[in-house]
Amino acid sequence: MLSYQHSYHAGNFADVHKHVILSLLLQSLNKKSKPWSYFETHAGAARYDLTAEQALKTGESKEGIARVYQQSLPGLFAPYINLIKALNSAFPTLKIYPGSPLIASDAAREQDQISLMELHPGEHQLLKNVFKHQQNVAVHNRDGFEGVGSLMPPKPNRGLVLVDPSYEVKTEYLQVVKFIEKSYRRWSNGSYVIWYPLLKAGNHHDMLHKLKKSGIRKILKAELLVKSATDERMYGSGMLIINPPWQLDQQLQIVHELLYKYLAEQTAELPEVEWLVPE
Repeated sequence: MLSYQHSYHAGNFADVHKHVILSLLLQSLNKKSKPWSYFETHAGAARYDLTAEQALKTGESKEGIARVYQQSLPGLFAPYINLIKALNSAFPTLKIYPGSPLIASDAAREQDQISLMELHPGEHQLLKNVFKHQQNVAVHNRDGFEGVGSLMPPKPNRGLVLVDPSYEVKTEYLQVVKFIEKSYRRWSNGSYVIWYPLLKAGNHHDMLHKLKKSGIRKILKAELLVKSATDERMYGSGMLIINPPWQLDQQLQIVHELLYKYLAEQTAELPEVEWLVPE
């Protein structure tokens, strides 16, 4: 959606959940010397000022990254937290928050390739400015589903796709399913990471059901709930990982336990890490 700007929500609990998992996936790719390809369907601006007017208007980072930033966390969190600390080294308090493109570029090596799609003209320009000196990052002003789909299968032929629409329109849930089915047929050995909001309306259930019946194997579901499921606002964050690396499910059990401890209200149900579709 061209109306959506992530700067209002940067650093919220869903960002923390999504970005810790993304960081783990990228670190797993780096365990091998072979190059990888990284794609985003809805990249955003990549770098966010948490003291800017838009971020302060909602104050969502106070219930997200601000709660975990200074905590003593295990090594699983290190690449994510270390990047945030590096971005804020010149400031007395937490000011800059990285979007997923910046997390990917921080993990990328010289041989790795990053392709970012962003349709919003303002967000696209900000994104372009962040990466104007990086040879291995391509920034595209085009529809994310169409743009990433046109690049399948990629070279290098290992890597992942982050699918992260705003879901402001209900049809985006079905768009995600169609995009995944089509892309998977062309690049079945890639990993696909789908973020989705947990809302009272429950529109994500149909998306999960369709993906479960799609014939695609190895789909891991990870949901972090921070409020009661009856809350009128977003009460949780969901992630689907298709073709996850070995032992990611075990790592996510640890991650979710700690994120629940620091981010969840007492009314929130416990987090879930389970196989939507096993191998």
